[in-house]
Amino acid sequence: MKVLLVGLVVFLGIHTLTTLREPRAALIGRLGEGPYKGLYSLASAVGLGLIVWGFGRYRSSGYIAVWDPPGWLHPVALVLIWLSFVALAAAYSPAGKIKGLLRHPMLVGVKSWALAHLLVNGDLGSILLFGSLLAWAVYDRISVKRRGQSGAPASDVTAGDAIAVVAGSVAYAAMFWLHPLLIGVPVN
Repeated sequence: MKVLLVGLVVFLGIHTLTTLREPRAALIGRLGEGPYKGLYSLASAVGLGLIVWGFGRYRSSGYIAVWDPPGWLHPVALVLIWLSFVALAAAYSPAGKIKGLLRHPMLVGVKSWALAHLLVNGDLGSILLFGSLLAWAVYDRISVKRRGQSGAPASDVTAGDAIAVVAGSVAYAAMFWLHPLLIGVPVN
């Protein structure tokens, strides 16, 4: 559990630095933009690696049950996961109605994904992992709003919307095959 916690602190800590504009600017001024981005990427990768390794170690040592999620939450979680894939695809698609409606589709995707996992996993490691990511995404959205960054502008339905829905749906369908292979747990 310690490795998971260290990974969360490193990963979420470096991502939180981007919201602290003055310290971030001072660091970029001291290091330069290229080295800052390199260190940021390295810290993110190390944090993510520690999260994956730590969660794997936690799972192999046995789950620590906190609550028993009711079965009716599973379909709710599946809808939230689909929404998260579409939102993530919208974040990288051309502007459209979805991107404008969500404003910050990446954060919506992270929040939806984390909430879905919290609804169907009642063990301590999952609550720490997904709860931390959900809390960070909520914090980051508030931070973005306070900085006055309104996000993607509203626009009409475009090809970007079709790309987001199709790419998100394909990724969602692939999840049913990939989740057991990569995570070791079937979706259903």
